[in-house]
Amino acid sequence: MTEIRLFTIGFTKKTAERFFSLLKDAGVKTVLDVRLNNSSQLAGFAKKDDLQFFLKAVCNIEYRHLPELAPTKEILDAYKASKKNWALYEARFLDLMKQRQVEQVLTPEMLSDACLLCSEHETQFCHRRLVSECLQKHHPEITVVHLV
Repeated sequence: MTEIRLFTIGFTKKTAERFFSLLKDAGVKTVLDVRLNNSSQLAGFAKKDDLQFFLKAVCNIEYRHLPELAPTKEILDAYKASKKNWALYEARFLDLMKQRQVEQVLTPEMLSDACLLCSEHETQFCHRRLVSECLQKHHPEITVVHLV
């Protein structure tokens, strides 16, 4: 069984230089954007169209938006309304991933040297960690590396 590296990264609290250097130095081939909203003005260099351009021009990295790996607006709104009750959010999000059968959406080959992108700086309270763990559970050949 060949090891498959799957990276994760959040863009907040990073300069563009740090962000793109982390991806390039890790050998990332594809960024998989798992944000529900990838065009917010708060995203700066990580807005969808700008990010797609910079990834290709600066690092020769491909870009794909995968909203099926993002929480729904309802789940996000409930999380905010519950004063960020992570346990409740996590249970709802993992149920959503099970319903969507994410392990079948992305094959291990598609994940090789790919990087799940979200906004959160750290993974502890970020759905990209939950997605990566879900994929790893179904595909044990995946090694997850969080770029910080």
